[in-house]
Amino acid sequence: MPLDEIVTLLAILSSRGSDRRLIRRVVVDTWRAGGTTADAAQCLKRDFAVEIPRPSSIAEERREVERLGVHVLRIMDPDFPVALASTPDPPIALFVRGSVSALTRPLNVAVVGSRRASPAGRDLARSLALELGRAGLAIVSGLAVGIDGAAHRGALEAGAVTVAVMGGGHTKVYPPSHVGLAIEIIAGSGAVVAEYPPLSASLPRNFPERNRLISGLSAGVVVIEANIRSGTLITARMALEQGREVMAVPGSVLDGRHGGCHRLIKQGAALVEGTADVLEALGLEIDVVSQPPAVPSDPWLASVLVAVSDVETPLHDIVESLGKTVHEVLGALVELEIEGFVATHRGGYIRRPRKDGNV
Repeated sequence: MPLDEIVTLLAILSSRGSDRRLIRRVVVDTWRAGGTTADAAQCLKRDFAVEIPRPSSIAEERREVERLGVHVLRIMDPDFPVALASTPDPPIALFVRGSVSALTRPLNVAVVGSRRASPAGRDLARSLALELGRAGLAIVSGLAVGIDGAAHRGALEAGAVTVAVMGGGHTKVYPPSHVGLAIEIIAGSGAVVAEYPPLSASLPRNFPERNRLISGLSAGVVVIEANIRSGTLITARMALEQGREVMAVPGSVLDGRHGGCHRLIKQGAALVEGTADVLEALGLEIDVVSQPPAVPSDPWLASVLVAVSDVETPLHDIVESLGKTVHEVLGALVELEIEGFVATHRGGYIRRPRKDGNV
C-alpha cells in the first residue's frame, strides 16, 4: 500500500464525528469504484461533516507504522483474511505486526475467557491451546491477562501459530505486562493485530469492538471461565452472528466464574472437556495427537502426583503427606513439572488437567 494512501487512511481512522460503519461504507464504496483513499476522505468531509485531521498532524502515527514494521491491510487487499471480510461488521483495515499469513491459516480457533481466571482455568487454557496447536490449529485470543494469555502461551509452547487481537494501537499494548508476550508471538511466526492506528489508546469501549475480530478470524470460539456478565460473552454472541461454532467449558455450579459458560451450553454451545470435543465440534477427524499418559509410569512419581490437588497445594503439605524428605519430594516434583503433570503456583503446586484422549 503506497505511503500516501497509508497516511490518508490513518487520518480517516483518527477522525471525529462519525462511526466506523459509515466510514467503512464510504471508504469501501470509493475503493470499489476505483477511487483513492483521498477521494474517500473528501467525500466524508463534504457529505458527512466528518472531521478528518490534516496528514501533518498524524506524522507520528506514520513514523510508528514505519518504525514498528506494521503491515497495513485494507479490506480490499488480496491478503486480507477472507473469513473476517465476510462478517457483518469487518474493519476497513488491519494493522499487523508479525506474519500476515498467520491470519489466513487453514483453521483458526479462538480460546477466550476471564481475566480473573483461576489457576486451574489458566492451566486448562494453556493445555487446550497446546494440544490444539499440536493438532495443527492456530490459536486466536485477545492478549489479556488470565485465559487469553494462557492460551497464547500454550500455543507458543506447542510451536504453533497464535494471533493476538488488541483493543488499542501497537504502541499501547495492554496490559503492559504482556509486551514481552506480544514480542514472543511475533517471533513465533504469529501476529499481533489491531484495527486502530499505532498511537490509539486501549480504551474500555474498544474491547467489545475488538471481540468481533477475534471471532471473525476463527472457525470457532472456546469460552473458559466466563461469568454471566463477562465481556467474553460478547465474543460468543458475535461468533453466533458470524456463523461460527461456539463452545464452552463447564465448571462447578458453586463457582460464579462458570455461570456464563453454563448459560452458553444451555443455549446450545458445544460442551468442551478437552481437545477431542473441540475437534468434533469443528467437524474435524478426532485424532488425538501427542497425548501424554494420564498418570506417570514410575510408581514414586505417581504417588507424588496423588498428593497434588487441582487447586494450589503447598509444598509443606505434599511433603507431610508422603513422609519423605523435602529433597526427595522436590526432585519428583521437578520431574512431574517437566513431563507436564504439575505446574508451580506461588508457594505450591497444582495438578494440570490431563485425561486420556483429552487435555
